[in-house]
Amino acid sequence: MGMPSMPELLIILAIVVLLFGAKKIPDLAKGVGKGIKDFKKAVKDDEIAETKPEITEKNDVKVAETTTTPKTEQKA
Repeated sequence: MGMPSMPELLIILAIVVLLFGAKKIPDLAKGVGKGIKDFKKAVKDDEIAETKPEITEKNDVKVAETTTTPKTEQKA
């Protein structure tokens, strides 16, 4: 079983037109195209996430506190 020939494709197209109507076919094609685009984007994002090294955060990191001292006036 290989690729469908031209008469088979025309029969399938005629059945689709009868089932959905000519007005809904562009909407169906748009939905299918968007689904394929989203799927490719998800696969690409997943591949990028796998190649990046994981960054772990530590919650016990202490920040050094700084104290400011008032400036003293020097007398000459």
